[in-house]
Amino acid sequence: MEIKSNRIRWTSLSSSIMITAFLMIHSMCLHAASGNFEMKLRQRVKTAQSGNTYEVKQTHQSWSPQETAIIVCDMWDLHHCKNAVTRVGEMSPRMNQVLIEARKAGVMIIHSPSSCMDFYTGHPGRLKAKNAPKANNLPTDIGEWCHIIPAEEQGVYPIDQSDGGEDDDPEEHQAWAKYLDGIGRNPRAPWIRQVDTLKIDERDAITDDGKEVWNLLEQHAIKNVILLGVHTNMCVLGRPFGLRQMAKNGKNVVLMRDMTDTMYNPKMWPYVNHFRGTELIVEHIEKFVCATVTSDQLIGGSVFHFRGDPASK
Repeated sequence: MEIKSNRIRWTSLSSSIMITAFLMIHSMCLHAASGNFEMKLRQRVKTAQSGNTYEVKQTHQSWSPQETAIIVCDMWDLHHCKNAVTRVGEMSPRMNQVLIEARKAGVMIIHSPSSCMDFYTGHPGRLKAKNAPKANNLPTDIGEWCHIIPAEEQGVYPIDQSDGGEDDDPEEHQAWAKYLDGIGRNPRAPWIRQVDTLKIDERDAITDDGKEVWNLLEQHAIKNVILLGVHTNMCVLGRPFGLRQMAKNGKNVVLMRDMTDTMYNPKMWPYVNHFRGTELIVEHIEKFVCATVTSDQLIGGSVFHFRGDPASK
Protein backbone atom coordinates (compact mmCIF):
# COMPACT_ATOMS: atom_id res chain seq x y z
CA MET A 1 0.00 0.00 0.00
CA GLU A 2 2.89 2.32 0.81
CA ILE A 3 4.44 1.62 -2.60
CA LYS A 4 1.17 2.45 -4.29
CA SER A 5 0.91 5.63 -2.25
CA ASN A 6 4.44 6.65 -3.27
CA ARG A 7 3.59 5.96 -6.90
CA ILE A 8 0.57 8.21 -6.62
CA ARG A 9 2.69 10.98 -5.07
CA TRP A 10 5.38 10.65 -7.76
CA THR A 11 2.75 10.61 -10.50
CA SER A 12 1.20 13.74 -9.04
CA LEU A 13 4.61 15.44 -8.76
CA SER A 14 5.56 14.42 -12.29
CA SER A 15 2.29 15.82 -13.63
CA SER A 16 2.89 19.04 -11.74
CA ILE A 17 6.37 19.40 -13.23
CA MET A 18 5.06 18.74 -16.73
CA ILE A 19 2.28 21.29 -16.32
CA THR A 20 4.74 23.88 -15.00
CA ALA A 21 7.12 23.24 -17.91
CA PHE A 22 4.25 23.49 -20.38
CA LEU A 23 3.15 26.81 -18.92
CA MET A 24 6.71 28.16 -19.05
CA ILE A 25 7.12 27.13 -22.69
CA HIS A 26 3.69 28.50 -23.52
CA SER A 27 4.61 31.80 -21.88
CA MET A 28 7.87 31.93 -23.85
CA CYS A 29 5.99 31.26 -27.08
CA LEU A 30 3.53 34.03 -26.30
CA HIS A 31 6.43 36.39 -25.65
CA ALA A 32 8.09 35.40 -28.92
CA ALA A 33 4.82 35.81 -30.78
CA SER A 34 4.22 39.27 -29.33
CA GLY A 35 7.80 40.31 -30.14
CA ASN A 36 7.87 42.72 -27.21
CA PHE A 37 11.00 43.64 -25.27
CA GLU A 38 10.76 42.80 -21.60
CA MET A 39 12.73 45.70 -20.14
CA LYS A 40 14.19 45.97 -16.64
CA LEU A 41 14.43 49.66 -15.80
CA ARG A 42 16.75 50.74 -12.98
CA GLN A 43 16.23 53.95 -11.02
CA ARG A 44 17.34 55.35 -7.66
CA VAL A 45 14.67 56.60 -5.28
CA LYS A 46 14.89 58.32 -1.93
CA THR A 47 14.60 56.00 1.05
CA ALA A 48 11.82 56.47 3.56
CA GLN A 49 14.36 56.92 6.36
CA SER A 50 16.22 59.88 4.87
CA GLY A 51 15.83 62.40 2.10
CA ASN A 52 19.56 62.24 1.38
CA THR A 53 19.98 58.53 0.70
CA TYR A 54 18.79 56.53 -2.28
CA GLU A 55 18.06 52.91 -2.99
CA VAL A 56 18.00 51.04 -6.29
CA LYS A 57 14.56 50.27 -7.64
CA GLN A 58 13.86 48.04 -10.62
CA THR A 59 10.65 48.06 -12.60
CA HIS A 60 9.59 45.92 -15.54
CA GLN A 61 7.97 47.22 -18.72
CA SER A 62 6.93 45.48 -21.93
CA TRP A 63 7.89 47.57 -24.96
CA SER A 64 6.61 47.19 -28.49
CA PRO A 65 9.58 47.48 -30.90
CA GLN A 66 7.40 49.45 -33.31
CA GLU A 67 6.89 52.06 -30.58
CA THR A 68 10.59 52.22 -29.72
CA ALA A 69 13.53 54.21 -31.10
CA ILE A 70 17.26 54.12 -30.42
CA ILE A 71 19.20 57.37 -30.73
CA VAL A 72 22.94 56.92 -31.29
CA CYS A 73 24.62 60.00 -29.84
CA ASP A 74 27.93 61.34 -31.17
CA MET A 75 29.72 58.07 -31.87
CA TRP A 76 32.24 59.98 -33.96
CA ASP A 77 35.03 58.55 -36.11
CA LEU A 78 37.67 60.57 -34.21
CA HIS A 79 37.95 62.71 -31.08
CA HIS A 80 40.42 65.16 -29.55
CA CYS A 81 40.85 62.74 -26.61
CA LYS A 82 42.79 59.64 -27.68
CA ASN A 83 41.48 57.54 -24.78
CA ALA A 84 37.94 58.44 -25.80
CA VAL A 85 38.65 57.13 -29.31
CA THR A 86 40.02 53.89 -27.84
CA ARG A 87 36.90 53.38 -25.73
CA VAL A 88 34.60 54.05 -28.70
CA GLY A 89 36.57 51.40 -30.60
CA GLU A 90 36.03 48.91 -27.77
CA MET A 91 32.35 49.59 -27.38
CA SER A 92 31.20 50.00 -30.99
CA PRO A 93 31.15 46.30 -32.06
CA ARG A 94 28.75 45.45 -29.23
CA MET A 95 26.74 48.56 -29.97
CA ASN A 96 26.46 47.62 -33.64
CA GLN A 97 25.05 44.23 -32.60
CA VAL A 98 22.45 46.03 -30.48
CA LEU A 99 21.44 48.09 -33.52
CA ILE A 100 21.27 45.03 -35.79
CA GLU A 101 19.01 43.06 -33.46
CA ALA A 102 16.84 46.06 -32.58
CA ARG A 103 16.42 46.93 -36.25
CA LYS A 104 15.38 43.35 -37.06
CA ALA A 105 12.70 43.60 -34.40
CA GLY A 106 11.30 46.81 -35.89
CA VAL A 107 12.96 49.48 -33.75
CA MET A 108 13.63 52.84 -35.40
CA ILE A 109 17.36 53.69 -35.41
CA ILE A 110 18.38 57.36 -35.47
CA HIS A 111 22.07 58.08 -35.98
CA SER A 112 23.04 61.45 -34.51
CA PRO A 113 26.72 62.25 -35.05
CA SER A 114 26.55 65.97 -34.30
CA SER A 115 28.20 68.46 -36.69
CA CYS A 116 28.69 65.73 -39.30
CA MET A 117 25.62 66.21 -41.49
CA ASP A 118 27.63 67.42 -44.50
CA PHE A 119 29.13 63.93 -44.80
CA TYR A 120 25.64 62.47 -45.20
CA THR A 121 24.26 64.98 -47.71
CA GLY A 122 21.93 63.10 -50.07
CA HIS A 123 21.97 59.91 -47.98
CA PRO A 124 18.49 58.29 -47.79
CA GLY A 125 18.69 58.35 -43.99
CA ARG A 126 19.44 62.06 -44.01
CA LEU A 127 16.56 62.75 -46.38
CA LYS A 128 14.25 60.65 -44.23
CA ALA A 129 14.92 62.93 -41.28
CA LYS A 130 14.70 66.18 -43.24
CA ASN A 131 11.43 65.16 -44.91
CA ALA A 132 9.62 64.00 -41.78
CA PRO A 133 6.42 66.07 -41.40
CA LYS A 134 6.47 68.76 -38.74
CA ALA A 135 4.92 67.46 -35.54
CA ASN A 136 1.86 69.22 -34.17
CA ASN A 137 3.30 69.03 -30.66
CA LEU A 138 6.83 70.27 -31.41
CA PRO A 139 8.28 71.51 -28.07
CA THR A 140 9.32 75.16 -28.18
CA ASP A 141 12.94 74.57 -27.14
CA ILE A 142 13.55 71.14 -28.66
CA GLY A 143 16.22 72.59 -30.94
CA GLU A 144 18.36 73.78 -28.02
CA TRP A 145 20.81 72.25 -25.57
CA CYS A 146 19.36 71.48 -22.16
CA HIS A 147 21.92 71.91 -19.38
CA ILE A 148 19.72 71.03 -16.41
CA ILE A 149 16.15 70.07 -15.57
CA PRO A 150 14.42 71.06 -12.31
CA ALA A 151 14.74 67.62 -10.72
CA GLU A 152 18.55 67.84 -10.87
CA GLU A 153 18.49 70.86 -8.57
CA GLN A 154 17.68 68.46 -5.73
CA GLY A 155 21.18 66.98 -5.88
CA VAL A 156 24.84 67.84 -6.40
CA TYR A 157 26.39 67.16 -9.79
CA PRO A 158 28.76 64.25 -9.04
CA ILE A 159 31.93 65.09 -11.02
CA ASP A 160 34.00 68.12 -11.98
CA GLN A 161 34.23 68.21 -15.78
CA SER A 162 35.29 71.85 -16.03
CA ASP A 163 38.62 70.85 -17.61
CA GLY A 164 36.80 69.19 -20.53
CA GLY A 165 37.25 65.70 -19.17
CA GLU A 166 40.26 64.58 -21.20
CA ASP A 167 42.08 61.75 -19.45
CA ASP A 168 45.01 61.31 -21.83
CA ASP A 169 48.59 61.31 -20.63
CA PRO A 170 49.85 64.85 -21.51
CA GLU A 171 52.65 63.63 -23.80
CA GLU A 172 50.35 61.12 -25.47
CA HIS A 173 47.73 63.82 -25.93
CA GLN A 174 50.24 66.15 -27.55
CA ALA A 175 51.33 63.43 -29.95
CA TRP A 176 47.69 62.64 -30.76
CA ALA A 177 46.97 66.29 -31.57
CA LYS A 178 49.99 66.34 -33.87
CA TYR A 179 48.73 63.19 -35.61
CA LEU A 180 45.28 64.68 -36.15
CA ASP A 181 46.76 67.83 -37.61
CA GLY A 182 48.95 65.73 -39.88
CA ILE A 183 45.97 63.95 -41.43
CA GLY A 184 44.15 67.22 -42.03
CA ARG A 185 41.78 67.12 -39.07
CA ASN A 186 41.12 69.90 -36.57
CA PRO A 187 42.80 68.65 -33.37
CA ARG A 188 40.06 70.21 -31.25
CA ALA A 189 37.14 68.88 -33.33
CA PRO A 190 38.42 66.13 -35.65
CA TRP A 191 35.16 64.29 -36.27
CA ILE A 192 33.58 64.29 -39.75
CA ARG A 193 31.29 61.22 -39.61
CA GLN A 194 30.05 58.42 -37.39
CA VAL A 195 32.50 55.61 -36.62
CA ASP A 196 32.19 53.12 -39.47
CA THR A 197 31.84 50.13 -37.14
CA LEU A 198 28.21 51.21 -36.72
CA LYS A 199 26.47 50.29 -39.94
CA ILE A 200 23.72 52.56 -41.22
CA ASP A 201 20.83 50.71 -42.82
CA GLU A 202 18.51 52.16 -45.46
CA ARG A 203 15.70 51.97 -42.88
CA ASP A 204 17.58 54.24 -40.46
CA ALA A 205 17.48 58.02 -40.11
CA ILE A 206 20.39 60.46 -39.77
CA THR A 207 20.11 63.80 -38.00
CA ASP A 208 21.67 65.92 -35.27
CA ASP A 209 18.70 68.31 -35.15
CA GLY A 210 16.36 68.12 -32.16
CA LYS A 211 13.36 69.22 -34.20
CA GLU A 212 13.97 66.59 -36.86
CA VAL A 213 14.39 63.90 -34.20
CA TRP A 214 11.10 64.91 -32.59
CA ASN A 215 9.33 64.96 -35.96
CA LEU A 216 10.56 61.41 -36.64
CA LEU A 217 9.43 60.18 -33.25
CA GLU A 218 5.96 61.62 -33.71
CA GLN A 219 5.66 60.50 -37.32
CA HIS A 220 6.27 56.90 -36.25
CA ALA A 221 4.28 57.09 -32.99
CA ILE A 222 7.36 56.40 -30.86
CA LYS A 223 6.74 56.24 -27.12
CA ASN A 224 9.97 54.65 -25.88
CA VAL A 225 13.43 56.09 -26.55
CA ILE A 226 16.80 54.50 -25.78
CA LEU A 227 19.85 56.79 -25.76
CA LEU A 228 23.29 55.28 -26.20
CA GLY A 229 26.62 56.68 -27.27
CA VAL A 230 28.93 59.35 -25.90
CA HIS A 231 29.55 61.25 -23.79
CA THR A 232 27.11 60.63 -20.97
CA ASN A 233 27.84 63.73 -18.92
CA MET A 234 27.82 66.09 -21.89
CA CYS A 235 26.15 65.23 -25.19
CA VAL A 236 24.01 62.27 -24.12
CA LEU A 237 22.43 64.36 -21.38
CA GLY A 238 22.36 67.77 -22.96
CA ARG A 239 21.94 67.61 -26.74
CA PRO A 240 18.61 68.75 -28.24
CA PHE A 241 17.87 65.04 -28.76
CA GLY A 242 19.39 64.03 -25.41
CA LEU A 243 18.05 62.53 -22.22
CA ARG A 244 16.94 65.78 -20.59
CA GLN A 245 14.93 66.98 -23.59
CA MET A 246 13.31 63.58 -24.10
CA ALA A 247 12.46 63.26 -20.39
CA LYS A 248 11.04 66.71 -19.85
CA ASN A 249 8.95 66.49 -23.02
CA GLY A 250 7.23 63.26 -22.05
CA LYS A 251 9.02 60.43 -23.83
CA ASN A 252 9.60 57.18 -21.94
CA VAL A 253 13.35 57.60 -22.25
CA VAL A 254 16.16 55.46 -20.83
CA LEU A 255 19.93 55.43 -20.99
CA MET A 256 21.63 52.20 -22.05
CA ARG A 257 24.22 52.45 -19.31
CA ASP A 258 26.72 49.86 -20.58
CA MET A 259 26.78 51.45 -24.05
CA THR A 260 28.11 54.84 -23.02
CA ASP A 261 31.21 56.62 -21.72
CA THR A 262 32.02 59.91 -20.01
CA MET A 263 34.48 62.72 -20.49
CA TYR A 264 35.98 62.63 -17.00
CA ASN A 265 39.56 63.14 -15.86
CA PRO A 266 40.46 61.29 -12.64
CA LYS A 267 42.70 64.23 -11.69
CA MET A 268 39.52 66.21 -11.04
CA TRP A 269 37.02 65.93 -8.15
CA PRO A 270 35.95 63.46 -6.79
CA TYR A 271 39.34 61.91 -7.76
CA VAL A 272 38.05 58.48 -8.70
CA ASN A 273 39.03 56.35 -11.69
CA HIS A 274 37.47 57.12 -15.05
CA PHE A 275 35.00 54.26 -14.94
CA ARG A 276 33.79 55.16 -11.47
CA GLY A 277 33.25 58.66 -12.82
CA THR A 278 30.92 57.18 -15.43
CA GLU A 279 29.09 55.21 -12.73
CA LEU A 280 28.55 58.40 -10.72
CA ILE A 281 26.99 60.11 -13.73
CA VAL A 282 24.76 57.08 -14.34
CA GLU A 283 23.64 57.20 -10.70
CA HIS A 284 22.87 60.92 -11.07
CA ILE A 285 20.77 60.18 -14.14
CA GLU A 286 18.90 57.40 -12.36
CA LYS A 287 18.07 59.75 -9.49
CA PHE A 288 17.03 62.86 -11.36
CA VAL A 289 16.57 62.31 -15.12
CA CYS A 290 15.44 58.84 -16.19
CA ALA A 291 15.88 55.11 -15.74
CA THR A 292 18.66 53.02 -17.28
CA VAL A 293 18.84 49.62 -19.00
CA THR A 294 21.62 47.37 -20.33
CA SER A 295 22.39 45.91 -23.75
CA ASP A 296 21.88 42.29 -22.69
CA GLN A 297 18.17 43.01 -22.31
CA LEU A 298 17.96 43.33 -26.10
CA ILE A 299 20.61 40.93 -27.37
CA GLY A 300 21.48 38.61 -24.48
CA GLY A 301 25.00 37.79 -23.41
CA SER A 302 26.76 39.75 -20.69
CA VAL A 303 26.70 43.41 -19.76
CA PHE A 304 29.53 45.25 -21.54
CA HIS A 305 32.58 46.50 -19.59
CA PHE A 306 35.65 48.31 -20.89
CA ARG A 307 38.90 46.40 -20.57
CA GLY A 308 40.34 48.82 -18.01
CA ASP A 309 37.22 48.84 -15.86
CA PRO A 310 37.79 47.03 -12.53
CA ALA A 311 34.21 45.71 -12.84
CA SER A 312 35.28 43.65 -15.86
CA LYS A 313 37.58 41.46 -13.75
